[in-house]
Amino acid sequence: MDAVRVALLREVLAGTEWLGATRRFAGVLRGSVVAHGGGLLLVGTPEYEPWHLAAHLVDEAAWSGTPELAPTLVRHGARPSDPAHLAVGPGRIAAARRGETLLVVAPGEPASLLERVHDARRAGVTVLALGAGGGELAAMAHDTLAVPDGAELDLDTVQHLVSAAAGENGGSSRVRRGFRDRLARLTEVLTAPPPAPW
Repeated sequence: MDAVRVALLREVLAGTEWLGATRRFAGVLRGSVVAHGGGLLLVGTPEYEPWHLAAHLVDEAAWSGTPELAPTLVRHGARPSDPAHLAVGPGRIAAARRGETLLVVAPGEPASLLERVHDARRAGVTVLALGAGGGELAAMAHDTLAVPDGAELDLDTVQHLVSAAAGENGGSSRVRRGFRDRLARLTEVLTAPPPAPW
């Protein structure tokens, strides 16, 4: 989903609880990673890896001038032969320490994930959860955004709203760009003539 579609989705959702909820959660996420200078770990479940959210957060980090938003995607099935950005396994959660943030995006709560999240929290990691809500994960998390089954929006759509809001909600103290500024910059890049050959 691109920036224009997110903007249209926000127009459709105007007046609903989703805009406020996603912006609030994105503000907590951004505040956590910016306050500690980065260290954002993103993990899902063995069946649901939030690689799409990881890609959007990397984009938002670049567009908003907030490099702290770029996450490390932790994959349950990571292999050493995978490209570096896809080769980070669950052991990284065990190595996480105070000052880092763990964003868990999970439609379910596998026991192995809950155990790792619990250990990370005990080590001083800030835990944020985006998923079905309720249950042990919500109890462990410092903040949650519940997307229960049967909600108006699905988990993938909510992730788009959260990532867009994380990039636009103030950015860093170095650069503050809103949605329109980022869209204008993107338009400039896309419509610029190709560089002259040397």
